[in-house]
Amino acid sequence: MDAQAELSSLLTGGSRVIVISERDVDLRSGAAGNRLLLLRIAEGSLAAGGRGGGFGERKVVEVMLLSSAGGAWAKLFDSSEESTVARFDVPYHVARIPMVLADGTESMGYGVVEPGLADRMLQDAGVGSSS
Repeated sequence: MDAQAELSSLLTGGSRVIVISERDVDLRSGAAGNRLLLLRIAEGSLAAGGRGGGFGERKVVEVMLLSSAGGAWAKLFDSSEESTVARFDVPYHVARIPMVLADGTESMGYGVVEPGLADRMLQDAGVGSSS
């Protein structure tokens, strides 16, 4: 599966994925270049949707960094190793964000659009970035 197909599947599938993006999420071929850090969250009874009163767990089980240039997406980093993903936390300011898929349809997901946040998160985790 190529990077764009995998990205579309993650954003529209049943997986719980938090998107950290430098720009608005637009997967169409004419869209401006972008970098997305995807944090896949654990499924199951411990992964409660809300965190009211401190309840619920948002444990990261996989981390991916994808980059686009000229409409072509490439996976720059992917890890599900516990020692690596344990260094990533879901930002508290995650909100619902619109995402435009490759076919032009719009989907809603969870994430943060903040230039440089993905890079800072990778550096803070000691992973480095692939700008």
